[in-house]
Amino acid sequence: MRSYLYVLVALGLGLLGLARAAHGVQKHSSRAAQAAANPPNIVVIVADDMGWEDCQPSGHPGLKTPALKLLAEQGMRFDRAFLSSTACGTNRASILTGRYPHASAAGGPHPPLPSQPEMLSQTLRKAGYYAAAAGKWYLDPAAKAQFDVVQEGGGAGGYRDWLPVLRNRPRGKRFFLWLASSDPHRPYVPRATADPFPPQEVLVPPYLPDVEEIRNDLACYYNAITRLDTHVAQVLEELARQGEAGNTLVLFISDNGRPFPRCKSTLYDSGIRTPLLIRWPGRVKPGTSTESLVSAVDVAPTILDLAGLTPPPSCQGKSFSGLLRDPHAEIRHYVFAAHNSDDYTAFQRGLRSSAYSYIRNEAPQFAATPAAEIVRSASFQAMRRLRDAGKLSPPQMACFVKPPVAEELYELTSDPQQLKNLAGDPQHARALDEMRRALDQWRTETGDARPEQLPPDKYDRETGLGVSVAERVVPGNEKPEKSRKLRK
Repeated sequence: MRSYLYVLVALGLGLLGLARAAHGVQKHSSRAAQAAANPPNIVVIVADDMGWEDCQPSGHPGLKTPALKLLAEQGMRFDRAFLSSTACGTNRASILTGRYPHASAAGGPHPPLPSQPEMLSQTLRKAGYYAAAAGKWYLDPAAKAQFDVVQEGGGAGGYRDWLPVLRNRPRGKRFFLWLASSDPHRPYVPRATADPFPPQEVLVPPYLPDVEEIRNDLACYYNAITRLDTHVAQVLEELARQGEAGNTLVLFISDNGRPFPRCKSTLYDSGIRTPLLIRWPGRVKPGTSTESLVSAVDVAPTILDLAGLTPPPSCQGKSFSGLLRDPHAEIRHYVFAAHNSDDYTAFQRGLRSSAYSYIRNEAPQFAATPAAEIVRSASFQAMRRLRDAGKLSPPQMACFVKPPVAEELYELTSDPQQLKNLAGDPQHARALDEMRRALDQWRTETGDARPEQLPPDKYDRETGLGVSVAERVVPGNEKPEKSRKLRK
């Protein structure tokens, strides 16, 4: 109920400002001229490991997220938005730089993002914006120089400094705020919200077994999303209180998929598809949606475009500002994403069209083990038990199969959950060939080369406990020594 109250207060306080903004937008001959005449304030809110379908705007029937619902009702919902990577930090780097991870020295999970390439925040600062970040950082300390203020951390969920940076900003200047949550990342606490979600009402996807441990785990994940939504509501309320709602572009996005097996750390939609919402009163038509493909690398050039600025030459993304005028426009035919060694040795690349998803595995000797915090979860450990008892379906076995297949192709209209691999089906040979060629071309154009030596596993694949440096698995060794010591 508190989330609803926050949103209602925000609506009441901001109604006059929103109406004035919508009424006062002039019909300039060009979008760039309009943006330059009245550039928006910009607030980017980043969730941590939130699946694209786990909120009201995406149609979840039970999970209540009134603040996100309000953003969608007052702005645009992007139904086919995708991340550039399977790791948190690399996606945050892509959002801020408009570059793919391998092209910005940010190929690992916790990337050392240098002072170059130029980030969104720095380009905006050059144009007179005040730039501040609050909450989970997860980027290299050197990148902080491209903000005026960085308030890292912030207690449970990372929210402590969200409102203070909004309230303490210098008045009279346009502002860019990067508000990053650590919800709904693991580990979970039993009561992240005052009204816990009932485990019996969660939606268990078909690639997870419907057992008590997984239902309880999903309920805790839902609770963290509810807490996140409450703090989004507080930001919207504060913008309204300050009279800034009418000319502030608010963008909501996640940095990864749901932190469960066959979700995060994979190139399926459950791993790289993200919720994306944009509200800008008077410039974004309320209640609109688009099915056009967009990528995380497109966020920075889009925001700069909407602010009337030219993206730096380092940007590899494409502005999708045209979708705000025409939701049916096509910005991209493909989106691309990478899965590099994180907690475990891996090298996969994938691309997604409106009709197909294609995944290529260039380290097929290794199982598709999820991130270590997922391996340590009650969900994965329950799946180990069921695996040993022979009670998992083929899709539920995906994270255990060794070696996994080298290529995967899914037709998305009939198989939205990506459960039936059609890479060997002659009826889809043409689509497979097109996807192969498109991926090869993208890798050549962006300089994406497979390293000669892949990093070794950092954690045990069954328990998620850390492996000492001297005893880590060397790539190609499929049977690590049983005697190796484990550590948390």
